[in-house]
Amino acid sequence: MKVKRALISVFNKSGVESFAKGLTDLGVTVISTGGTARLLKDSGIPVTLVEEVTGFPEMLDGRVKTMHPRLMAGVLARRDVPEHM
Repeated sequence: MKVKRALISVFNKSGVESFAKGLTDLGVTVISTGGTARLLKDSGIPVTLVEEVTGFPEMLDGRVKTMHPRLMAGVLARRDVPEHM
């Protein structure tokens, strides 16, 4: 199975640029949140903001960003259950 998209949202951003660059070099689309997305963009790494995927802005001062069905379904889906796909 080929990984198509990866969600990267980290507090400690040490080394995240090289990790994300490796993913994009493999053709993976990187999805990210606020500060992490900003760091990646500033490093020349293409990144899609979480809000572009969810259609919903961050809330509660940025503490709620990735808890959305469009993201969590991909994380929690069981690939052996056709209805989940």
